[in-house]
Amino acid sequence: MHESQIRSVTYCAKENGLQIRVRSGGHDYEGLSYTSEVPFLSLDFFNLRQISVDVENKTAWVQAGSTIGEQYYRIAEKSQTLGFPAGVCPTVGVGGHFSGGGYGALLRKYGLAADNIIDARMVDVNGRLLNRNSMGEDLFWAIRGGGASFGVILAWKIQLVDLPEKVTLFTINKTLDQNETNIVHRWQYVAHKFDKDLYISILIRRVNSSQDGERTIQASFTPLFLGGVDTLLPLMQRSFPELGLQREDCTEMSWIESILYWAGFPIESRDVLLNRTQPNVRYFKAKSDYVQIPISKNGLEGIWKLFFEDEAEEAQMLLVPYGGRMHEISEFEIPFPHRAVNLYKIQHLVFWDEEEIEASQNYINWIRKLYSYMTPYISRFPRAAYINYRDLDIGVNDKGVNDKGNTSYAKASIWGIKYFKNNFNRLVQREKEKQIVTCEWWRKWVVGWTGGKWGGRRECIITHLRMLASSSSPHPTA
Repeated sequence: MHESQIRSVTYCAKENGLQIRVRSGGHDYEGLSYTSEVPFLSLDFFNLRQISVDVENKTAWVQAGSTIGEQYYRIAEKSQTLGFPAGVCPTVGVGGHFSGGGYGALLRKYGLAADNIIDARMVDVNGRLLNRNSMGEDLFWAIRGGGASFGVILAWKIQLVDLPEKVTLFTINKTLDQNETNIVHRWQYVAHKFDKDLYISILIRRVNSSQDGERTIQASFTPLFLGGVDTLLPLMQRSFPELGLQREDCTEMSWIESILYWAGFPIESRDVLLNRTQPNVRYFKAKSDYVQIPISKNGLEGIWKLFFEDEAEEAQMLLVPYGGRMHEISEFEIPFPHRAVNLYKIQHLVFWDEEEIEASQNYINWIRKLYSYMTPYISRFPRAAYINYRDLDIGVNDKGVNDKGNTSYAKASIWGIKYFKNNFNRLVQREKEKQIVTCEWWRKWVVGWTGGKWGGRRECIITHLRMLASSSSPHPTA
Protein backbone atom coordinates (compact mmCIF):
# COMPACT_ATOMS: atom_id res chain seq x y z
CA MET A 1 0.00 0.00 0.00
CA HIS A 2 1.31 3.42 -0.95
CA GLU A 3 1.57 6.36 1.44
CA SER A 4 -1.18 8.16 -0.46
CA GLN A 5 -3.66 5.52 0.72
CA ILE A 6 -2.84 6.41 4.33
CA ARG A 7 -3.95 9.93 3.46
CA SER A 8 -7.27 8.56 2.26
CA VAL A 9 -7.73 6.45 5.37
CA THR A 10 -6.96 9.43 7.60
CA TYR A 11 -9.46 11.64 5.81
CA CYS A 12 -12.08 8.88 5.88
CA ALA A 13 -11.65 8.47 9.63
CA LYS A 14 -12.18 12.19 10.15
CA GLU A 15 -15.29 12.24 8.00
CA ASN A 16 -16.80 9.29 9.87
CA GLY A 17 -15.93 10.40 13.39
CA LEU A 18 -13.44 7.62 14.10
CA GLN A 19 -10.34 7.89 16.22
CA ILE A 20 -7.05 6.61 14.81
CA ARG A 21 -4.54 4.38 16.55
CA VAL A 22 -1.17 3.93 14.86
CA ARG A 23 0.75 0.77 15.72
CA SER A 24 4.46 0.74 14.92
CA GLY A 25 5.93 -1.95 17.16
CA GLY A 26 3.08 -2.42 19.65
CA HIS A 27 5.15 -1.48 22.72
CA ASP A 28 2.96 1.27 24.14
CA TYR A 29 3.21 0.68 27.91
CA GLU A 30 -0.50 1.28 28.43
CA GLY A 31 -1.74 -0.29 25.22
CA LEU A 32 -2.97 2.97 23.68
CA SER A 33 -1.83 2.06 20.17
CA TYR A 34 -4.49 -0.61 19.84
CA THR A 35 -7.24 -0.04 22.42
CA SER A 36 -9.98 2.50 23.09
CA GLU A 37 -13.41 2.92 24.65
CA VAL A 38 -14.81 4.62 21.56
CA PRO A 39 -14.92 3.48 17.91
CA PHE A 40 -11.51 3.71 16.30
CA LEU A 41 -9.46 2.61 13.34
CA SER A 42 -6.08 0.91 13.70
CA LEU A 43 -3.24 1.59 11.28
CA ASP A 44 -0.73 -1.24 11.64
CA PHE A 45 2.59 -0.34 10.01
CA PHE A 46 3.90 -3.91 10.18
CA ASN A 47 5.05 -3.84 6.55
CA LEU A 48 5.86 -0.16 6.28
CA ARG A 49 9.49 -0.58 7.26
CA GLN A 50 11.87 0.27 4.45
CA ILE A 51 15.23 1.62 5.61
CA SER A 52 17.57 3.51 3.27
CA VAL A 53 21.08 4.24 4.60
CA ASP A 54 23.28 6.94 3.03
CA VAL A 55 26.77 6.29 4.36
CA GLU A 56 28.37 9.18 2.48
CA ASN A 57 26.07 11.77 4.08
CA LYS A 58 25.68 9.81 7.35
CA THR A 59 21.89 9.83 7.19
CA ALA A 60 19.08 7.30 6.85
CA TRP A 61 15.37 7.32 6.07
CA VAL A 62 13.55 4.90 8.37
CA GLN A 63 9.88 4.12 7.82
CA ALA A 64 7.75 4.24 10.94
CA GLY A 65 6.95 0.52 11.04
CA SER A 66 10.60 -0.41 11.38
CA THR A 67 11.89 -1.71 14.69
CA ILE A 68 14.98 -0.41 16.43
CA GLY A 69 16.63 -3.77 15.78
CA GLU A 70 15.91 -3.60 12.04
CA GLN A 71 17.30 -0.09 11.95
CA TYR A 72 20.53 -1.10 13.69
CA TYR A 73 20.89 -4.14 11.43
CA ARG A 74 20.56 -2.09 8.22
CA ILE A 75 23.00 0.55 9.43
CA ALA A 76 25.56 -2.13 10.33
CA GLU A 77 25.14 -3.69 6.88
CA LYS A 78 26.54 -0.50 5.39
CA SER A 79 29.02 0.64 8.05
CA GLN A 80 30.70 -0.67 11.20
CA THR A 81 31.52 2.84 12.44
CA LEU A 82 28.12 4.53 12.12
CA GLY A 83 25.25 4.12 14.55
CA PHE A 84 22.25 5.86 16.07
CA PRO A 85 21.38 6.79 19.69
CA ALA A 86 18.14 4.89 20.18
CA GLY A 87 16.98 2.20 22.62
CA VAL A 88 18.32 -1.22 23.53
CA CYS A 89 15.12 -3.26 23.04
CA PRO A 90 15.28 -4.38 19.39
CA THR A 91 11.54 -5.08 18.93
CA VAL A 92 10.40 -1.53 19.77
CA GLY A 93 9.00 0.34 16.77
CA VAL A 94 10.70 3.58 15.74
CA GLY A 95 7.40 5.35 15.09
CA GLY A 96 6.49 5.72 18.74
CA HIS A 97 10.03 5.49 20.15
CA PHE A 98 11.25 8.58 18.30
CA SER A 99 7.98 10.46 18.87
CA GLY A 100 8.53 10.33 22.63
CA GLY A 101 12.25 11.10 22.60
CA GLY A 102 13.89 7.67 22.61
CA TYR A 103 17.11 6.94 24.48
CA GLY A 104 19.78 4.29 24.80
CA ALA A 105 23.37 3.80 25.89
CA LEU A 106 24.59 6.59 23.58
CA LEU A 107 22.54 9.35 25.23
CA ARG A 108 25.48 10.84 27.17
CA LYS A 109 27.49 11.12 23.93
CA TYR A 110 24.80 12.07 21.41
CA GLY A 111 21.56 12.75 23.27
CA LEU A 112 18.20 11.23 22.37
CA ALA A 113 16.97 9.70 19.15
CA ALA A 114 14.70 12.73 18.73
CA ASP A 115 17.71 15.06 19.06
CA ASN A 116 19.11 13.46 15.91
CA ILE A 117 16.05 13.61 13.65
CA ILE A 118 16.55 15.98 10.73
CA ASP A 119 13.38 15.44 8.67
CA ALA A 120 10.13 13.50 8.67
CA ARG A 121 7.20 12.56 6.47
CA MET A 122 3.73 12.60 8.02
CA VAL A 123 0.03 12.85 7.24
CA ASP A 124 -1.70 15.64 9.12
CA VAL A 125 -5.26 16.07 10.39
CA ASN A 126 -6.49 17.07 6.93
CA GLY A 127 -4.83 14.19 5.09
CA ARG A 128 -1.96 16.29 3.73
CA LEU A 129 1.41 14.65 3.14
CA LEU A 130 4.07 16.83 4.77
CA ASN A 131 7.83 16.94 5.21
CA ARG A 132 9.91 19.27 7.37
CA ASN A 133 9.78 22.09 4.86
CA SER A 134 6.02 21.96 4.27
CA MET A 135 4.99 21.31 7.89
CA GLY A 136 7.08 24.19 9.24
CA GLU A 137 9.53 24.28 12.13
CA ASP A 138 6.88 24.57 14.85
CA LEU A 139 5.20 21.28 13.95
CA PHE A 140 8.58 19.66 13.30
CA TRP A 141 9.56 20.71 16.81
CA ALA A 142 6.40 19.13 18.26
CA ILE A 143 6.72 15.68 16.67
CA ARG A 144 10.28 15.15 18.01
CA GLY A 145 9.49 14.14 21.57
CA GLY A 146 5.99 15.58 21.94
CA GLY A 147 4.14 12.31 21.55
CA ALA A 148 2.25 10.86 18.62
CA SER A 149 -0.95 12.94 18.54
CA PHE A 150 0.05 15.48 15.87
CA GLY A 151 -0.40 13.27 12.84
CA VAL A 152 0.52 9.91 11.34
CA ILE A 153 4.31 9.72 11.06
CA LEU A 154 5.28 7.75 7.96
CA ALA A 155 9.07 7.97 8.13
CA TRP A 156 11.94 9.69 9.93
CA LYS A 157 15.18 10.99 8.45
CA ILE A 158 17.90 10.49 11.03
CA GLN A 159 21.43 11.79 11.44
CA LEU A 160 23.79 8.88 11.96
CA VAL A 161 26.62 9.27 14.47
CA ASP A 162 30.29 8.30 14.41
CA LEU A 163 31.44 5.37 16.52
CA PRO A 164 34.82 3.69 17.07
CA GLU A 165 35.60 0.29 15.60
CA LYS A 166 35.66 -1.18 19.11
CA VAL A 167 33.64 -0.45 22.24
CA THR A 168 34.08 -1.97 25.69
CA LEU A 169 31.45 -3.57 27.92
CA PHE A 170 31.31 -5.37 31.24
CA THR A 171 28.76 -6.41 33.83
CA ILE A 172 29.72 -6.24 37.49
CA ASN A 173 27.21 -7.44 40.08
CA LYS A 174 27.24 -6.21 43.67
CA THR A 175 24.99 -7.53 46.44
CA LEU A 176 24.28 -6.24 49.93
CA ASP A 177 27.17 -8.18 51.45
CA GLN A 178 29.49 -6.76 48.77
CA ASN A 179 29.05 -3.11 49.76
CA GLU A 180 26.25 -2.56 47.26
CA THR A 181 24.57 0.31 49.10
CA ASN A 182 27.75 2.37 49.36
CA ILE A 183 28.69 1.75 45.72
CA VAL A 184 25.25 2.68 44.39
CA HIS A 185 25.28 5.75 46.63
CA ARG A 186 28.65 6.79 45.21
CA TRP A 187 27.49 6.18 41.61
CA GLN A 188 24.89 8.92 42.08
CA TYR A 189 27.66 11.49 42.58
CA VAL A 190 29.91 10.50 39.68
CA ALA A 191 27.93 8.84 36.87
CA HIS A 192 26.69 12.13 35.38
CA LYS A 193 30.25 13.53 35.47
CA PHE A 194 31.90 10.68 33.56
CA ASP A 195 33.57 11.35 30.23
CA LYS A 196 30.89 11.52 27.49
CA ASP A 197 32.24 8.28 26.03
CA LEU A 198 31.29 6.36 29.19
CA TYR A 199 27.77 5.34 30.18
CA ILE A 200 27.14 3.10 33.20
CA SER A 201 23.59 2.16 34.15
CA ILE A 202 22.45 0.13 37.16
CA LEU A 203 19.79 -2.59 37.27
CA ILE A 204 18.40 -3.28 40.74
CA ARG A 205 16.57 -6.55 41.43
CA ARG A 206 16.16 -9.31 44.00
CA VAL A 207 18.20 -12.48 43.59
CA ASN A 208 19.27 -15.51 45.59
CA SER A 209 22.62 -15.17 47.33
CA SER A 210 25.36 -17.33 45.82
CA GLN A 211 26.63 -18.15 49.30
CA ASP A 212 23.64 -19.50 51.19
CA GLY A 213 20.69 -19.25 48.81
CA GLU A 214 19.04 -16.52 50.87
CA ARG A 215 17.39 -13.62 49.11
CA THR A 216 19.41 -10.47 48.60
CA ILE A 217 19.35 -7.33 46.49
CA GLN A 218 21.69 -7.12 43.51
CA ALA A 219 22.91 -4.08 41.61
CA SER A 220 24.23 -4.87 38.12
CA PHE A 221 26.54 -2.20 36.67
CA THR A 222 26.62 -2.33 32.87
CA PRO A 223 28.43 0.24 30.69
CA LEU A 224 29.01 1.22 27.14
CA PHE A 225 32.44 2.75 26.65
CA LEU A 226 33.26 4.17 23.23
CA GLY A 227 36.84 2.96 23.11
CA GLY A 228 39.16 0.18 24.14
CA VAL A 229 39.82 -1.39 27.51
CA ASP A 230 43.26 0.23 27.77
CA THR A 231 41.60 3.64 27.84
CA LEU A 232 38.68 2.59 30.04
CA LEU A 233 40.68 1.13 32.94
CA PRO A 234 42.56 4.30 33.97
CA LEU A 235 39.41 6.36 33.43
CA MET A 236 37.50 4.12 35.82
CA GLN A 237 40.32 4.19 38.34
CA ARG A 238 40.13 7.97 38.41
CA SER A 239 36.36 8.35 38.28
CA PHE A 240 34.83 5.32 39.99
CA PRO A 241 37.44 3.15 41.74
CA GLU A 242 34.79 1.91 44.21
CA LEU A 243 33.45 -0.47 41.54
CA GLY A 244 36.76 -2.37 41.42
CA LEU A 245 36.85 -2.88 37.66
CA GLN A 246 39.56 -5.29 36.43
CA ARG A 247 40.79 -6.00 32.91
CA GLU A 248 39.36 -9.51 32.99
CA ASP A 249 35.88 -8.05 33.55
CA CYS A 250 35.96 -6.28 30.18
CA THR A 251 35.15 -7.36 26.65
CA GLU A 252 35.87 -5.40 23.48
CA MET A 253 33.43 -5.72 20.59
CA SER A 254 31.89 -3.77 17.72
CA TRP A 255 29.01 -1.39 18.39
CA ILE A 256 26.47 -3.66 16.67
CA GLU A 257 27.67 -6.54 18.86
CA SER A 258 27.11 -4.32 21.90
CA ILE A 259 23.47 -3.93 20.86
CA LEU A 260 23.09 -7.71 21.02
CA TYR A 261 24.92 -7.80 24.38
CA TRP A 262 22.57 -5.22 25.89
CA ALA A 263 19.53 -7.10 24.57
CA GLY A 264 20.74 -10.37 26.12
CA PHE A 265 21.54 -12.16 22.86
CA PRO A 266 24.76 -13.91 21.78
CA ILE A 267 26.85 -11.30 20.00
CA GLU A 268 27.27 -13.61 17.00
CA SER A 269 23.50 -13.79 16.37
CA ARG A 270 23.01 -10.55 14.45
CA ASP A 271 19.99 -11.83 12.49
CA VAL A 272 17.96 -11.88 15.71
CA LEU A 273 17.66 -8.10 15.33
CA LEU A 274 15.28 -8.72 12.43
CA ASN A 275 12.89 -10.67 14.64
CA ARG A 276 9.91 -8.46 15.48
CA THR A 277 8.48 -10.85 18.07
CA GLN A 278 9.08 -9.86 21.68
CA PRO A 279 10.32 -12.91 23.63
CA ASN A 280 8.82 -13.81 27.01
CA VAL A 281 5.84 -11.46 26.92
CA ARG A 282 4.50 -10.99 30.44
CA TYR A 283 2.12 -8.79 32.38
CA PHE A 284 3.82 -5.72 33.77
CA LYS A 285 3.35 -2.24 35.16
CA ALA A 286 5.93 0.54 34.83
CA LYS A 287 6.58 4.01 36.18
CA SER A 288 9.34 6.59 35.81
CA ASP A 289 11.10 9.20 37.91
CA TYR A 290 13.91 11.73 37.68
CA VAL A 291 16.48 12.22 40.46
CA GLN A 292 18.06 15.64 40.95
CA ILE A 293 19.67 15.16 44.39
CA PRO A 294 21.43 11.90 45.38
CA ILE A 295 19.28 9.56 47.44
CA SER A 296 20.67 9.01 50.92
CA LYS A 297 21.94 5.63 52.04
CA ASN A 298 18.94 5.35 54.35
CA GLY A 299 16.70 6.09 51.38
CA LEU A 300 18.35 3.35 49.34
CA GLU A 301 17.97 0.88 52.19
CA GLY A 302 14.24 1.66 52.26
CA ILE A 303 14.07 0.69 48.57
CA TRP A 304 15.87 -2.59 49.28
CA LYS A 305 13.33 -3.31 52.03
CA LEU A 306 10.45 -2.94 49.58
CA PHE A 307 12.22 -5.28 47.14
CA PHE A 308 12.12 -8.03 49.77
CA GLU A 309 8.30 -8.07 49.69
CA ASP A 310 6.55 -10.99 47.95
CA GLU A 311 5.22 -8.93 45.02
CA ALA A 312 8.75 -7.73 44.20
CA GLU A 313 10.07 -11.15 43.19
CA GLU A 314 10.19 -10.00 39.54
CA ALA A 315 10.55 -6.26 40.15
CA GLN A 316 13.31 -4.14 38.68
CA MET A 317 14.62 -0.61 39.00
CA LEU A 318 16.79 0.77 36.18
CA LEU A 319 18.99 3.80 36.92
CA VAL A 320 20.03 5.69 33.76
CA PRO A 321 22.78 8.32 34.11
CA TYR A 322 22.46 11.74 32.53
CA GLY A 323 25.16 14.38 32.08
CA GLY A 324 27.27 14.75 28.96
CA ARG A 325 25.26 15.75 25.90
CA MET A 326 22.00 15.53 27.86
CA HIS A 327 23.15 18.43 30.03
CA GLU A 328 24.21 20.52 27.03
CA ILE A 329 20.91 20.53 25.13
CA SER A 330 18.31 23.09 26.22
CA GLU A 331 15.09 21.76 27.76
CA PHE A 332 13.24 23.78 25.11
CA GLU A 333 15.16 22.45 22.09
CA ILE A 334 12.52 19.76 21.53
CA PRO A 335 9.42 18.90 23.63
CA PHE A 336 11.39 16.41 25.76
CA PRO A 337 12.37 18.67 28.70
CA HIS A 338 14.32 16.44 31.10
CA ARG A 339 17.85 17.76 30.76
CA ALA A 340 20.51 19.53 32.85
CA VAL A 341 18.97 19.45 36.33
CA ASN A 342 18.70 15.66 36.39
CA LEU A 343 21.40 13.33 37.69
CA TYR A 344 19.66 10.22 36.42
CA LYS A 345 16.35 8.71 35.40
CA ILE A 346 14.62 5.75 37.05
CA GLN A 347 12.41 3.18 35.38
CA HIS A 348 10.34 1.20 37.92
CA LEU A 349 9.05 -2.17 36.70
CA VAL A 350 7.18 -5.13 38.12
CA PHE A 351 6.39 -8.31 36.15
CA TRP A 352 4.03 -11.19 36.85
CA ASP A 353 2.46 -14.22 35.17
CA GLU A 354 -0.77 -14.78 37.10
CA GLU A 355 -3.89 -14.05 35.07
CA GLU A 356 -6.27 -13.39 37.94
CA ILE A 357 -7.37 -9.78 38.36
CA GLU A 358 -6.80 -9.91 42.11
CA ALA A 359 -3.20 -11.03 41.64
CA SER A 360 -2.60 -8.32 39.06
CA GLN A 361 -3.93 -5.72 41.43
CA ASN A 362 -1.53 -6.88 44.14
CA TYR A 363 1.48 -6.27 41.90
CA ILE A 364 0.12 -2.93 40.73
CA ASN A 365 -0.46 -1.89 44.33
CA TRP A 366 3.13 -2.84 45.14
CA ILE A 367 4.65 -0.62 42.46
CA ARG A 368 2.35 2.20 43.49
CA LYS A 369 3.65 1.79 47.04
CA LEU A 370 7.23 1.95 45.76
CA TYR A 371 6.34 5.05 43.75
CA SER A 372 4.85 6.64 46.85
CA TYR A 373 7.93 5.79 48.91
CA MET A 374 10.13 7.52 46.32
CA THR A 375 8.30 10.85 46.65
CA PRO A 376 10.83 12.62 48.93
CA TYR A 377 13.77 11.61 46.74
CA ILE A 378 12.80 12.58 43.22
CA SER A 379 11.95 15.68 41.15
CA ARG A 380 9.21 17.99 42.40
CA PHE A 381 6.92 20.65 40.96
CA PRO A 382 6.29 18.71 38.88
CA ARG A 383 7.16 15.12 39.67
CA ALA A 384 8.45 14.52 36.17
CA ALA A 385 7.83 11.42 34.05
CA TYR A 386 9.02 10.07 30.70
CA ILE A 387 6.35 9.96 27.99
CA ASN A 388 7.61 6.68 26.48
CA TYR A 389 7.09 5.02 29.87
CA ARG A 390 3.46 6.03 29.71
CA ASP A 391 1.71 5.73 33.05
CA LEU A 392 -2.03 6.40 33.24
CA ASP A 393 -1.84 6.57 37.02
CA ILE A 394 -0.50 10.12 36.75
CA GLY A 395 -3.51 11.38 34.81
CA VAL A 396 -5.85 10.66 31.89
CA ASN A 397 -8.21 12.66 29.76
CA ASP A 398 -11.96 12.18 29.84
CA LYS A 399 -12.87 8.98 28.07
CA GLY A 400 -15.87 7.39 26.50
CA VAL A 401 -18.48 8.16 23.88
CA ASN A 402 -20.56 10.60 25.89
CA ASP A 403 -17.79 13.16 26.44
CA LYS A 404 -16.60 12.76 22.81
CA GLY A 405 -12.99 12.56 23.95
CA ASN A 406 -12.72 16.29 24.62
CA THR A 407 -10.77 17.35 27.69
CA SER A 408 -10.16 20.67 29.41
CA TYR A 409 -6.69 22.19 29.55
CA ALA A 410 -6.79 21.94 33.36
CA LYS A 411 -7.36 18.20 33.28
CA ALA A 412 -4.88 17.52 30.48
CA SER A 413 -2.21 19.53 32.27
CA ILE A 414 -2.30 17.07 35.19
CA TRP A 415 -0.32 14.62 33.10
CA GLY A 416 0.97 17.04 30.45
CA ILE A 417 3.12 19.11 32.81
CA LYS A 418 4.70 15.95 34.25
CA TYR A 419 5.71 14.66 30.85
CA PHE A 420 6.60 17.94 29.15
CA LYS A 421 7.07 20.52 31.95
CA ASN A 422 7.13 24.06 30.48
CA ASN A 423 6.92 22.71 26.93
CA PHE A 424 3.36 21.51 27.51
CA ASN A 425 1.84 24.93 26.81
CA ARG A 426 3.62 25.15 23.47
CA LEU A 427 2.41 21.67 22.53
CA VAL A 428 -1.17 22.61 23.41
CA GLN A 429 -0.91 25.74 21.30
CA ARG A 430 0.48 23.67 18.43
CA GLU A 431 -2.50 21.32 18.60
CA LYS A 432 -5.01 24.19 18.80
CA GLU A 433 -3.54 25.81 15.74
CA LYS A 434 -3.84 22.58 13.80
CA GLN A 435 -7.31 21.84 15.24
CA ILE A 436 -6.19 18.44 16.40
CA VAL A 437 -6.76 18.52 20.12
CA THR A 438 -10.49 19.22 19.71
CA CYS A 439 -11.06 16.56 17.05
CA GLU A 440 -12.60 13.60 18.85
CA TRP A 441 -11.27 11.15 16.27
CA TRP A 442 -7.65 12.12 16.94
CA ARG A 443 -7.58 11.65 20.70
CA LYS A 444 -5.01 9.29 22.11
CA TRP A 445 -5.31 9.80 25.86
CA VAL A 446 -8.74 8.29 26.32
CA VAL A 447 -8.34 4.79 27.67
CA GLY A 448 -7.73 3.22 31.07
CA TRP A 449 -5.27 0.34 31.39
CA THR A 450 -3.86 -1.34 34.47
CA GLY A 451 -0.47 -2.94 34.05
CA GLY A 452 -1.37 -5.01 31.01
CA LYS A 453 -4.47 -6.57 32.61
CA TRP A 454 -7.85 -5.54 31.30
CA GLY A 455 -10.89 -5.53 33.54
CA GLY A 456 -14.10 -5.60 31.57
CA ARG A 457 -13.08 -3.01 28.96
CA ARG A 458 -14.10 -3.50 25.34
CA GLU A 459 -11.67 -3.21 22.47
CA CYS A 460 -13.70 -1.27 19.93
CA ILE A 461 -11.72 -1.99 16.82
CA ILE A 462 -13.77 -1.02 13.79
CA THR A 463 -11.23 -2.19 11.28
CA HIS A 464 -7.59 -3.19 11.18
CA LEU A 465 -5.51 -2.15 8.20
CA ARG A 466 -2.14 -3.72 7.57
CA MET A 467 0.03 -1.47 5.44
CA LEU A 468 1.19 -3.83 2.69
CA ALA A 469 4.05 -1.73 1.41
CA SER A 470 5.65 -3.53 -1.50
CA SER A 471 9.40 -3.54 -2.04
CA SER A 472 8.86 -1.28 -5.06
CA SER A 473 7.19 1.45 -3.02
CA PRO A 474 9.32 4.61 -3.09
CA HIS A 475 11.06 5.42 0.16
CA PRO A 476 10.68 8.95 1.53
CA THR A 477 12.90 11.69 0.22
CA ALA A 478 13.84 15.03 1.73
